[in-house]
Amino acid sequence: MSGIPSDVDAINPDSPTEGGGTLICFSHLRWNFVYQRPQHLMSRFARDRKVIVWEEPIHDAPSATLDTHVCDCSGVTILTPHLPAGLSRHEETETLRALLDGAITRDPARPLICWYYTPMMLPFSDHLAADCIVYDCMDELANFKGAPSELLPLEQRLLDSCDLVFTGGHSLYEAKAARHPSVHAFPSSVDATHFSTARAAGPEPEDQAELPSPRLGFYGVVDERMDLALLEGLADARPEWSIVIVGPVVKISDADLPRRPNLHYLGGKGYAELPDYLRGWDVALMPFAINEATRFISPTKTPEYLAAGCPVVSTPVRDVVRGYGDVEAVRIADGRDAFVAACDAALTLSRTNGWLAAVDARLAGESWDLTQCAMSNLIDEAVQRSSHVYPVVSPIGADGDRPQSYDVMVVGAGFAGAIMAERLARDAGKRVLVVDKRPHVAGNAYDRLDDAGILIHQYGPHIFHTNSADIFEYLSQFTEWRGYEHRVLAAVGDRLVPMPINRTTVNSLYHLDLRTEEEAAAFLASRAEPVDIVRTSEDVVISAVGRELYETFFQGYTRKQWGMDPSELDKSVTSRVPTRTNTDDRYFTDTYQAMPRDGFTHMFERMLDHPNIDLLLGVDFTEVRQAYPHQHLVFTGPIDEYFGYCYGKLPYRSLHFRHETVDQEQFQPVAVVNYPSEDVPHTRITEYKHLTGQTAPRTSITYEYPSGEGDPYYPIPRAENQALFKRYEALALAQPDVSFVGRLATYRYYNMDQVAGQALATYRRLKQRWDADRQPAATGARAGTTVVADA
Repeated sequence: MSGIPSDVDAINPDSPTEGGGTLICFSHLRWNFVYQRPQHLMSRFARDRKVIVWEEPIHDAPSATLDTHVCDCSGVTILTPHLPAGLSRHEETETLRALLDGAITRDPARPLICWYYTPMMLPFSDHLAADCIVYDCMDELANFKGAPSELLPLEQRLLDSCDLVFTGGHSLYEAKAARHPSVHAFPSSVDATHFSTARAAGPEPEDQAELPSPRLGFYGVVDERMDLALLEGLADARPEWSIVIVGPVVKISDADLPRRPNLHYLGGKGYAELPDYLRGWDVALMPFAINEATRFISPTKTPEYLAAGCPVVSTPVRDVVRGYGDVEAVRIADGRDAFVAACDAALTLSRTNGWLAAVDARLAGESWDLTQCAMSNLIDEAVQRSSHVYPVVSPIGADGDRPQSYDVMVVGAGFAGAIMAERLARDAGKRVLVVDKRPHVAGNAYDRLDDAGILIHQYGPHIFHTNSADIFEYLSQFTEWRGYEHRVLAAVGDRLVPMPINRTTVNSLYHLDLRTEEEAAAFLASRAEPVDIVRTSEDVVISAVGRELYETFFQGYTRKQWGMDPSELDKSVTSRVPTRTNTDDRYFTDTYQAMPRDGFTHMFERMLDHPNIDLLLGVDFTEVRQAYPHQHLVFTGPIDEYFGYCYGKLPYRSLHFRHETVDQEQFQPVAVVNYPSEDVPHTRITEYKHLTGQTAPRTSITYEYPSGEGDPYYPIPRAENQALFKRYEALALAQPDVSFVGRLATYRYYNMDQVAGQALATYRRLKQRWDADRQPAATGARAGTTVVADA
């Protein structure tokens, strides 16, 4: 509950963390008060950025001073102003501005990120030349007791000036979404590894050890958001229960707290101590009042309680209901009698553990690491947009500098869009405008040189492989190749074994000496379990190699990657990964396996380097669709987005990445190591020098975290999702003069070569239609609309 203690030795707040720049966090919550969202996020940002947390002033000094402390666990620098009492608002603002300018005595490492938890700190800090401004709105502060009258006007000022808005829950997202063009919901996450230690035997805190069981507990700040009458009613209804309240009392008086023999207020505790208290609880409580102060609160404690193995009983807080109302171990109850009954049911559930597997699968996608990575990616993109100067022509300027209209607008500069644009311009002679919301070409295949000079893939590793000579020859026009055969290892315990499973994998895991394919096939057959009808991804693996190998390599990885159990996914997911009886350790067996010698981005730049192609980058096509007239549209984005989500959103899994540079020549023996265990939050680590062939004294790696939030990457293969896509496909077929191409537009998971083949095939059909009609673009739905679902 209290923060991690800080080192008292001051450091220079301007000293940069190499590569990541400087992040200044303006927080109304003190670092050493309660360990929650700011501490979780800032500690993680401090891995690759210089992070400074600026606290609210303390009015206890004869003259203005600035205390500097360093958190010894995270390296975060905490700056606390001490001011004389009695300053006017204007005098305080000017004094704080001078202290801030004194702390930043020279240009901080760039980029400079200003991160606000409260708009109240804007008046003395808005002069900083930030590369990106973030408003992390974790609470609706204006609804809190004693909120200052200036808060709402200052919040509007912050919304007008910031680049990104993050919200602590979905209800807050809905409240802010219409007030800023870039609002992103990031419900508070969980350090599952920390809290799961409560499930194992361990020490019992002295102030709780003697309390009789069953124990029902709450930890957190005790303030006006607590339903004190409900707490009192619960204690009266079940006097045999011990009700444990852990946390500081704030903004209300101790005299306001209900007192009963079975109500135990233990005060604030350290974050590290919380699992020890949770270990002794049977049920965890969220007894919040339903009022304006709790209207937008995030269900922060819910995932922490669940990770600790405690069923949860909550009042109907909106985001708890929305986020966890379908979870068996979370009971929602309104009113004393219903709350007591829900606690009875939760106590019964606490004596079983069958519900834990579903909880663990869900929490695997809700880690703080994942949330911070998603935020960091958005910040990086915002910084790129603010500073990017692109070398390829972009039609921005006076009207006379650009065409009055284009033959074709292409939305998206990834494989599908770039290939369509290149063929339309070079082969068909069309005037083409390519629009992409990212500030670069190449889509998810975008790569760049990092600060260590290593060519990294910004959105995770992309390995080119194909059996098509035509596709390989087409792309060879735009790049030289570096031969590369991809190999992947999986971390199983303390061993790294080949993936996909081959004879070497089996010999290593089972300490065998299988020497032939026949011996390996016989061994796997002896482990396989018969499945009458193979329908799911679980069926595919178990019927081929048995349950033990399924649980070792596929179950946990799939739960992390897809956010659901393999038994819930179509068989196509695990069918993509073969099982081999030989010792071939290559991940792919295609005829052509290579990497663009100078990187994917360079290949795309050459592809789009044509006088008939203009680029408009870093903008949403909906903002410019009318400004740049065109006769035909090629759309490679999400098909549901194109139609305004009129039937609802198509489900996707997303990815978030943490890029790091390591002070060693090599980090791992191959480019990619998979981590199938659910105990590890990331699914894989990529080391890029294996892909590029570069030599350097340092190396760059990327941790990959699947997520349910963020840019769409993988369509989730379930029958109901395909049925929803078919409804959108019907709309697309009736849409004149639009071609829908690519993964997102056809809701299929394609490899890069399949997307390339689909784009080439779409272009050939489109050109044939235009040639037949003898006009730039057809006008009828039959001639003008193309939805390609297969390469």
